Amino acid sequence: MNEPQPVLDGESLITPTAIAADMAALYPSQSSSDHLATATAELGLVLHSARQWFEAGNDPAQTMRWTVEALHKMRRKVDPGVWQALIPLAQEHPVADYFHQDPFTRWSFEKPRGYSGDARLLDFIYQHENIREDVADASPIGSALYAYSKYYPSCVAVRERRDLLAQYVDEIAEERGDGTEVLAIASGHLREAGSSVALEQGRIARWVALDQDPLSVGSVARDYAGTPVEAIDGSVRGLLTDAYKLGTFDFVYSAGLYDYLTDAVAIRLNRRCLRMLKPKGTLLFANFSPELTDDGYMETFMNWALLLRTEADMWKIINASVDRNTVDAEVFFGENRNIVYGVIRKKD
Repeated sequence: MNEPQPVLDGESLITPTAIAADMAALYPSQSSSDHLATATAELGLVLHSARQWFEAGNDPAQTMRWTVEALHKMRRKVDPGVWQALIPLAQEHPVADYFHQDPFTRWSFEKPRGYSGDARLLDFIYQHENIREDVADASPIGSALYAYSKYYPSCVAVRERRDLLAQYVDEIAEERGDGTEVLAIASGHLREAGSSVALEQGRIARWVALDQDPLSVGSVARDYAGTPVEAIDGSVRGLLTDAYKLGTFDFVYSAGLYDYLTDAVAIRLNRRCLRMLKPKGTLLFANFSPELTDDGYMETFMNWALLLRTEADMWKIINASVDRNTVDAEVFFGENRNIVYGVIRKKD
């Protein structure tokens, strides 16, 4: 049975194709034929070496580690226009068949739900029980690759992000009391709720989980039936046009959405979120940073393109979103600096 596909709203989410088009428009003159030819040859050597090692029966995890590092270095070395031209060459190379035996890599590349970074993909990162069958069915090479890929620095950062969100919810509930209301935008499967002590102890009055993927909404509705968690089918466009009467919240956050939003949409969304905050409420948004070291592998064999943001980029969004005199704000990195966080707290 085919899974129902979410209807992407066109204004909210940046796709790999859209990012490639933007890069081509930004850097056309730098993609000289000589530069591209040299980079293509270098990429060919990397991919050929990886294929030889797989065929020779070398440790798949070591081959993946070397390839991830090589692609990262190449991505940093060549100009963006050339890199975008290299991505399809890697995806079409025979070595991709080996990397796609990793169920995590394959799910990302094939995008069964129609978009990047879906909630089930994150469950591969979380090592959640609902992907155990996929892992059990993987080939020996695929199992070895997943045993390594789930510990990418980006995956470690995502698991830390989940725990940090639960910590924020608990701290805000401790401060605000039993009537605490929370909104998660692009909530996915809301895995952070499973770690929230405040939810378990009944100190959350309402936790709205909004997502535009009906499969994610259904999963949250089932998993948290009988709790204060409310699963709502909704998109960024719906939020920006005030299509949902959600009320106000003590804490509004979005963990994995801003990686796919242009600055203009991110600023508009922040402004909307700030209007939904109660006095002294808190807004948190997160973004992968350019310090990501598995970016080249993600963009090639996983077809997982992200808009990476620096600390300065996050401040730019914050400063354009709000009068800084009315809020306290901070930007900080996670432990391995692969994810950067922006936090805005209303003063009144």
